Amino acid sequence: MSSEPAAIRRLGPADLPLFRKMNALFGEVFAEPDTYGTAPPDDAYVTTLLAKEHVVALVALSGEDIVGALVAYELEKFEQARREVYIYDLAVHEAHRRRGIATALIEHLRTHAAERAAWVIYVQADHIDAPAIALYTKLGLREDVLHFDIAVEKKPSPGTAGSE
Repeated sequence: MSSEPAAIRRLGPADLPLFRKMNALFGEVFAEPDTYGTAPPDDAYVTTLLAKEHVVALVALSGEDIVGALVAYELEKFEQARREVYIYDLAVHEAHRRRGIATALIEHLRTHAAERAAWVIYVQADHIDAPAIALYTKLGLREDVLHFDIAVEKKPSPGTAGSE
């Protein structure tokens, strides 16, 4: 295990192998291998996704290994001509924690956000995730809000039973 600082890199459309490794890292760190590995998106979907300017996928590399990753989305605002950036996933491999990798990923995102005229970056944390709460408290202001998941009813695809 290297003690050298990790190199931060934004993934682009040509980075399919790194994208797959990034999702494997998320699955491992979040203990959700099925969520991140059972039905992976095909190469065309990934290539299109990584080409979008408002989708930011960052990886922290130690040599050829991904030791950390961050996925964020830019959201266009209506009340003013500005953007917010939402950190959707952030993970650091257990063997590489407490080395500033998560902070480096967020700092890299801050630079990107400033270049894109975003006014804030925001992130959610689970109440039981003390390390994440400590990191985000160090970097920003805490707001106690409620989060709700509203289910979306799936519609049958054309040509399937029940769609006629």
